[in-house]
Amino acid sequence: MDIRQIKTFLAVAKHLNFTRAAETLRLAQPAVSISIAKLEEALELTLFNRQGRHITLTAEGEVFLRHARRIIDDLSDAEREMTELKGLVRGEVRIGIPPMLSSYYFPRVISDFRAAYPNLNLSVMGQGAGEIQQLIRSGDVDLGVIAGSNIPDGLEARCFLREEIVACVPVEHPFACRDSITLDELWREPLILFKQGFYLREWIDSLHRDLPQTPNVVFETNLFSLVRSLIREGVGVSTLLRMVVADEPQVAAVSFAPPLSLDLHIAWKSDGYLSQANQAFRDFLLERIESYR
Repeated sequence: MDIRQIKTFLAVAKHLNFTRAAETLRLAQPAVSISIAKLEEALELTLFNRQGRHITLTAEGEVFLRHARRIIDDLSDAEREMTELKGLVRGEVRIGIPPMLSSYYFPRVISDFRAAYPNLNLSVMGQGAGEIQQLIRSGDVDLGVIAGSNIPDGLEARCFLREEIVACVPVEHPFACRDSITLDELWREPLILFKQGFYLREWIDSLHRDLPQTPNVVFETNLFSLVRSLIREGVGVSTLLRMVVADEPQVAAVSFAPPLSLDLHIAWKSDGYLSQANQAFRDFLLERIESYR
């Protein structure tokens, strides 16, 4: 059994098709079949059920799949760490940031980080907090900003910011002159909400789940800038982080009674390798964030 056989096995397990796996690996289809046959011979186990062109993993194949993924992940981590130690590459930071935060804090964080580490490359993906968790688990990003007090299994995280959640209304709205409102009062207003997968939507859903009154949702979107624009136009009200409406003269931010807040964390895969570049970005964020308030 060798690494090429394991990579071939993973490709076939992913596509459940020898031809498609061969195309992905840029190999001839017979070479893929031979590689799998030799792997099964070495293991003395059948990894795939073959029924004509249709194939599925056997029970033994499912078990081997878990080990194969771990082997390739560990190999990739070792290669990256050794390459860094040899100094052959500069390093890359791949981070997921929710859209609401992409215009606040992070432009300055990224600008200052680039000034401090000019040879490191940064790649930013904008997704909802739920999707960012999946991107971290799948390895599509190395770091991600997630929200809430409960850290999901498989992730490690450090809190870098606690921000107030406020009701956001047009400046001419009756709530605009109030010091605070209750959640019950919010429910009676036409609500503009983020779509499922965004933390503030999940927060709203969890709050009203045990209450008899159903929120009056008039519009849903995944575009943060559109939410602010619709509030300004008087289409409805919403909940946002106080910092993201601080520069909006046509939008009033009203506290809840009692006040509500949201913890923001920088997270990474707990059992994965965090490169020197990603460690540098994480530590830079945690050290500098207070100066950006």
